[in-house]
Amino acid sequence: MTLAAACSRSILCTKRNIWSLRKTTSLLFSTDSTTLAEQEKPPSNKKKKNHKKPFLADHLTWEEKLADVVTPLWRLSYDEQLELKQTHQEKVLSQLCGYLAADFQSQPISPVAGKLSFPVLPILPSPVQDGYRNKSTFSVNRGVDGNPKTVGFYVGTGRGRNMVCINGDHLLNMPEKHKLVARSYQDFIRLSPLEPCLLFHTGGHWREITVRTNTQGHTMAIVYFHPQTLTPEEVDVHKADLVDYFTRGPGSVCQLDSLFFQESRMTRCSHEESPYQLLHGQPHIHEEVLGFKFRISADAFFQVNQAAAEVLYSKVRDFCVPNTEEGGGQAKVGGTLLDVCCGTGAIGITISPRVDRIVGIELIEQAVEDARHNAALNNLLNCEFIAGKAEVMLPGLMSQLSSVVGGLTAVVNPARAGLHYRVVRALRNQPSIRRLVYVSCKPDGEAMRNFRELCCAPDLQKKLTGEAFSPTLAVPVDMFPHTSHCELVLLFER
Repeated sequence: MTLAAACSRSILCTKRNIWSLRKTTSLLFSTDSTTLAEQEKPPSNKKKKNHKKPFLADHLTWEEKLADVVTPLWRLSYDEQLELKQTHQEKVLSQLCGYLAADFQSQPISPVAGKLSFPVLPILPSPVQDGYRNKSTFSVNRGVDGNPKTVGFYVGTGRGRNMVCINGDHLLNMPEKHKLVARSYQDFIRLSPLEPCLLFHTGGHWREITVRTNTQGHTMAIVYFHPQTLTPEEVDVHKADLVDYFTRGPGSVCQLDSLFFQESRMTRCSHEESPYQLLHGQPHIHEEVLGFKFRISADAFFQVNQAAAEVLYSKVRDFCVPNTEEGGGQAKVGGTLLDVCCGTGAIGITISPRVDRIVGIELIEQAVEDARHNAALNNLLNCEFIAGKAEVMLPGLMSQLSSVVGGLTAVVNPARAGLHYRVVRALRNQPSIRRLVYVSCKPDGEAMRNFRELCCAPDLQKKLTGEAFSPTLAVPVDMFPHTSHCELVLLFER
């Protein structure tokens, strides 16, 4: 099938029933599918119409309200979910085309989307739609019954003083093992004499729990704890109780392979700031993607949907280094791949058989250690991973890569905040990069600014002097069924 035919097929498939669905789901793509406290915006002073969001409707059960927050598309069939996501991604990319047309013509930015100037392939579905998450973080707060030691997810906001913690057993994207560990942790902290830490300034100790699993069923749990004024010896007593509960007590039903503990006086902190303490079991779990093995540490990033990750990485691989060998073999093309925001090295490692060299950059040192270990685990000698801020490391690295034999391709997979402007500038101003693949989980956010800076006319004021890229091909990949999110793989070429 030609690219033009594929694009036409995409447009036809999204028209079916889309108008009837658009009205009821138009707000879903502007919110995140984590906790409601993270999603809702602060109240505005402007007067608003007296209407309620769907998840706050009085006739809904607490479980339905939570499902509407965490999995806002759960009421739709999977085909309908894919249609909505396809249409949304095409709308975002149409806006990009409108921006680029205005940029090159030096016109004011128009809110009207432009015409798509490149093919957008049909969205690739997740092979697994239910229970796909391999990482879940459960909060601790007051439940519907007022018990402050309730483990689950938030509905409501602290600002509105209506926040309630709801058990997540009914959520479609949560695997049974994660639900079991969350229930066991709730039972444990309810037996503990220590109070939960609901607000840092009001005291309390027990905080969130993160659960990680792999396709083999191995399970890692990470308990977060605020020591407050407890002595190290007093904390050790409660750590021993935690281990006893999950290894010999009722929590042993979870069959944990790893139990970590992190003491922190901050809402979030890295392993370097406050080390993850291994209380029981193995320091890592392992996963396999596209035939490659990966080690996963307590705080390492790994795609939350392993089956869909294989779909995503396969498509990224084909965009970065098109395979010219018939039958889908691993034909080696050569050249160097620069992997920015490489995490534990998954993208670079899965592409490594097709290129001469992989150079990855990642901020989190533990993830870089995992990436190096993963390369060795797979007997790969052509992978190099560097720890540091991309905006600091990349400009100097570019001078070393400017004359690589076989050409230079870049792939970037940043967080939702997008790339630092210095990273975009370094990529844009490196003439050796003729092909760049951008993987975005939120293309209508800060990533849109990155897209425009990669593709705009040269701008001396912004020091964007290199030849402009052009978007030439895109494909959405559904990594998160039942939510409004998906990944977008976008190819830029010069």
